[in-house]
Amino acid sequence: MIVYEYPFNERIRTLLRLEDLYEKFKFFVRQEHPMQHHVALSTIFDMLEVAGRADLKSDLLQELERQKQSLLAYRSNPNVAPEALDAILAELDQVSGALVASQGKTGQNVRDNEWLMSIRGRTIIPGGACEFDLPSYYAWQKRPAEQRHADIMGWFGPLMPLCDALALVLRLLRDSGRPTRMVAAAGSYQQMLQGKVYHMLRLGLDESLGAIPEISANKYMLWVRFTTQGGDLKPKSLEEDVPFELTLCNF
Repeated sequence: MIVYEYPFNERIRTLLRLEDLYEKFKFFVRQEHPMQHHVALSTIFDMLEVAGRADLKSDLLQELERQKQSLLAYRSNPNVAPEALDAILAELDQVSGALVASQGKTGQNVRDNEWLMSIRGRTIIPGGACEFDLPSYYAWQKRPAEQRHADIMGWFGPLMPLCDALALVLRLLRDSGRPTRMVAAAGSYQQMLQGKVYHMLRLGLDESLGAIPEISANKYMLWVRFTTQGGDLKPKSLEEDVPFELTLCNF
């Protein structure tokens, strides 16, 4: 099963982009080759670029507090397991507390590091981080993998509270929806949303179908058109019925 996600607003789009970058960072920082650590460091720069476009910290804190107040209302509900409720409330408090404790603008420690900023400025240029452009960076790449890993994690450390917060918010959002089995007749599906506000769509597909969804949506209508990859991997319309799972998520 392949799951595709589609954000309905810019805030969720930003969180999904940061989540994608964070997953890439975690993969490459665990490796040992200098080129892989270069990708991990470049990913930190990309995260700063995305996070710097909006006041994510305050937005996430407001959303975490809203989720906490919403969950507190379930304490008197006999159908809710108190242990599970207490666990998620404790996690909300922990993540919110760490985010509040993080000082200054997101990634300010990296921005204040002139050496890292010189690397960031060169990596924007294709091939700009060569040894003759940045000899000090080339020398750092020759250090033992353990030392490079420790340095990168030290630079990334202040970003962790933000990543933990966005991971929790997205998890709660994904858990808010229930999948429904649908069929796209002749490769096309439409659904009226009747003005109801959703934050994200999740679409699950059987991998063996070879179908690729192209999604567009607003507050009134959702439209999915399925394609498949033809010659030179170019997309072409799929004319057959396509079964899929649709999940509409909102807080």
